[in-house]
Amino acid sequence: MRRDLYNSDHELYRDTVRNFFQRDVVPHYEDWERGRIIDRGVYPLAARHGIFGLEIPEAYGGSGVADYRYRMIVCEESARVFTTSFNVTLGLFDDVVLRYLLELTTEEQKQRWLPGLASGERICAMAMTEPAAGSDLRGIRTTARRDGDAWILNGSKTFISCGTCADMVIVAARTGSGRSDFSLLVVEEGMEGFVRGRKLDKVGLHSQDTAELFFENVRVPAGNVIGDVGSGLSHMMFNLPRERLSVAAQSYTSARSIYEVTRSYASTRFAFGKPLVDQQHIRFVLAEIATELDVAEAYLDRSVSALDAASLTPVDAAKGKWYASELYKRTVDRCVQIFGGYGYMVESPVARAFIDSRASTIYAGTTEIMKEIIGRDLPDREVDGGEAAVASERA
Repeated sequence: MRRDLYNSDHELYRDTVRNFFQRDVVPHYEDWERGRIIDRGVYPLAARHGIFGLEIPEAYGGSGVADYRYRMIVCEESARVFTTSFNVTLGLFDDVVLRYLLELTTEEQKQRWLPGLASGERICAMAMTEPAAGSDLRGIRTTARRDGDAWILNGSKTFISCGTCADMVIVAARTGSGRSDFSLLVVEEGMEGFVRGRKLDKVGLHSQDTAELFFENVRVPAGNVIGDVGSGLSHMMFNLPRERLSVAAQSYTSARSIYEVTRSYASTRFAFGKPLVDQQHIRFVLAEIATELDVAEAYLDRSVSALDAASLTPVDAAKGKWYASELYKRTVDRCVQIFGGYGYMVESPVARAFIDSRASTIYAGTTEIMKEIIGRDLPDREVDGGEAAVASERA
């Protein structure tokens, strides 16, 4: 898998990651899926082996390694043993939540929060989505008003990953009258008025807990605001390239692993006196998948290098996100068909991927939103009405 992307240090890290998954994740994963929750005891183990919070600086208990290729290895090794829910959770923390805590916090906030996260003893979630505001962040209705040395927070959030187990939650709230006037507040376990709703029963990704959250006059200290007051929307936008690359990486690596297990199955499963792979239609389907995966891999490699060079644009990340997630969904569907009845049995990794893959085209921005972002960046076209029409298209 993708050996040309890595050097010897990465491959040593791969051995550590592979051993961790085999020892500390695979034996428990089915229990987690049945129980609809990941055992919190695994996070300190992951942190100890540099698999959780790798980029947290050494001063706060982490390793301080900022090289996305290490995250790619975690994605690959998780996909190899089909532990998708756990990988999505790691991606949520390392590629989403941690970015805000590293980039937007003060030294005092870092000292207060990062050591517990670096050790895996504390879990942090991100709460943006609301019942009436999904991809459209400007539709957020949760509010926070200043009251002396605190903010009074009211509202609700839904589809919040790690919402039931998080010790702290970064909440996006409207703090002014402007359409884009938002701020980010950290709500911590035990704050009065912070209520966790039901754990949502999802189609797939069962052990990756997702919940509703409610805030009823929660008094959030002013020292728990991260970034600049009123700049929450721009703060939320800055991390989108990495968040979308994360989904692309998870989607690609999962699709690749499902393809590999399906190719192996097609070589050993007989029909009409010969292996499935010797049936021309099956061979052609596998050839199509192999080609699409190689093309996606090349784009993903380029995106990883761009991210590490701080040059990955939101548009390029959007391209990778929608294409890889749709490829994942499409690949799994074709692989289920090749497996036949066995592909519909829940114990089959292909069946599990069938239900886990569907959300990848929705979270971190739907496929349609990704295409809208890309479309707005297309070169100007000559249309009737001249500049006014072009301006209208961009609005």
